[in-house]
Order: sequence, then structure tokens, then C-alpha cells
Amino acid sequence: MELAGIGPGPFAAMLLADLGADVVRVDRPGGPGLAIDPAHDLTNRNKRSVLIDLKAPGGSARVLELAERADILIEGYRPGVAERLGVGPDECLARNPRLVYGRMTGWGQRGPLADRAGHDIAYIAVTGTLGMIGKPDEPPAVPANLVGDYAGGSLYLVIGVLAALRHARTEGGTGQVVDAAVVDGAAHLATMIHGMTAAGGWQDRRGSNLLDGGCPFYGCYETADGEYMAVGALEKRFYDEFIRVLGIGDRAPARRDFDRWGELRTLVAERFLTRTRAEWTAAFEGSDACVAPVLSLREAPGHPHLAARGTFTEHAGVVQPAPAPRFSATPASVRTGPALPGADTAAVARDWGLPAEGTTGEG
Repeated sequence: MELAGIGPGPFAAMLLADLGADVVRVDRPGGPGLAIDPAHDLTNRNKRSVLIDLKAPGGSARVLELAERADILIEGYRPGVAERLGVGPDECLARNPRLVYGRMTGWGQRGPLADRAGHDIAYIAVTGTLGMIGKPDEPPAVPANLVGDYAGGSLYLVIGVLAALRHARTEGGTGQVVDAAVVDGAAHLATMIHGMTAAGGWQDRRGSNLLDGGCPFYGCYETADGEYMAVGALEKRFYDEFIRVLGIGDRAPARRDFDRWGELRTLVAERFLTRTRAEWTAAFEGSDACVAPVLSLREAPGHPHLAARGTFTEHAGVVQPAPAPRFSATPASVRTGPALPGADTAAVARDWGLPAEGTTGEG
């Protein structure tokens, strides 16, 4: 079950729902802040929804009835809020000792900033992650909310609750609380970079390293039509293929001639400006140069490889990313569109063994 919120909590619950979990979202009257039209909130696909006002008399009791029957509960309130509402870990685990209680926050349950408001950009800022992204002479580039909320938050929460669920289902196993903080996950994502820094292989300033745009054969270049191509020709054999197809093999400096990287960057940039993105895409087709066109969100589903794999799918007229990863024996799919608040009250009550009035909960 998921106590409705925004951002990483709903996305984590969507991922579990995509993988086949029966996810019941407990929506509240009025909905969470920053919410989009529920009919288009794809993070609520494959879920069911009941409407419960936790601040109304009997609201917390109805949530506890659901928690008693659940394997996993996900909430994304600030620390202490669930406790004040009467649905904190102590209350839920008392009713269901094998429950996995997943807590999704930006700052975590403890620490000087635990009670402060925040968003993805602040969480990745203090971990050093944001400071790595962008050009050296410009402000850090904001990577939407993918690195913090979803990579550092949702995915770590899913890993945590599934590991805890595995423990709870062992002989003598018990439920527990999983404290998933975006700051922890975003910091953890940079483990390799910290190792490279310690070894002297990474400079602690953006745009100066192999993987952060400092390398002229790992970055993006504008084409004649104002579009971009992405280049990732790191290894020598890929680099050799890259400069051959690009047509600069007779002029390009050696890839490890760091003093001439500026010259190489200019040469590559000038060459890419001589053709359109489509022309360069065709030129690199079938090569191992590790070059790809930079597509927009609307263009991506039409890419031949993604189309062949079914990376995107369409449901109820909406094109959207398909569930991932892939399973050979238990394939996932988009079974239902976004759950509308309160729309599944009767069905959830029936399937979870509750009286019909037990999940309507507006007081």
C-alpha cells in the first residue's frame, strides 16, 4: 500500500505495480501538492485507489486495517508526520509484525535537515552530485529530477523494501523500517567517482574529466540543423572508428595527447556542423563508434532500436515507457491506466477482506 504523495514515493510504488504487485494507493481528499491531472499521472498506472481522510475520525483506523493485510507500506511524509496521524511504524508493525514499512524522504529520518523542506535539486547539491554536471565555466546543469528523486530515491527504496520483504518471509523473519533518503542514494550513485578521485584519476571540478564532458570524445556536439549528436568513443578501437567515420582520421591528435584536447574538440565540433543530425545518424549507422542522435522525449519512441524492443508502449492512447526490467517467465505490462482517487474502493474492500465502508474513510 502507498500513502499518497508526490515524486519518488509514487514512482517506487509504480515500479512495484509494474512488476505485478497489487498496489493500493491511499489518496486523500484534495490530493497532494503539485499533482497533475490524475488521469494523466502515469506514476499511478497499474495501481488501485481508495480515498481516506487521515485527519477525519476513523481515518487512521482504516489505514491500519489495510496495513494489517499488506506486505509493504510506502509513505513519503516528513519525519514524524505519519506518527502524528496514527499510522507510523510502531502502530503498523503492532498490527502486522511482518510488514515492511518503507519511508521515502529527501533528507532522511535523522540529521540536522531532516525536518526541513527540500526538493531534488537541493538533495543532489549537498552530495556533490550536482556539482559534477555541466561545463566548467557555467553553473551546474540541472538533470531534471532524475538523479535525485528517482535514481537516488525511488530505486533505492524499491531495492530496500524488496530486500526487507525477503527477510520478513524467511523462517523467524520480521518486518522492519526502510529509511530511504535521496541524499543517501544520490551520494551512493557516485561511489565509482569517489574511488577515481582517491586514486588521482578524477579532478574535483566539473567538465575536466573523462565522463563529465571534459573529454572531447565523450560529449555532445551540435549539427548543421541545430540538433545534437552524443559521442562516447572512450576506448581506442571505438575512438579510431569514430574519427574515421567523422572524416578527421588524418588530422586528429592522438586520443591521449591531453595537451591537444582543446584542438581535438574544435576539430570535432567543426566537422559535426557540416551535416544534419539525420545525415550523421546515417553515417554512423552500423559502426562501433558509440555515437547516437540526441532525441527529444517525443522522438524517442520512434527510434528503431527502442521500437523493436518495445521500450515504449501505448495504453489508452498515451505513449509511455514500458515496465523494466524484462523477465522471461513473468513478463510485466501496463495493465491499467492511472488510478483515479477513490475509484477502486469497493474492489479493494472485497479483495483485501474488508467491509465496504472500511476503505471509504472520509469521516
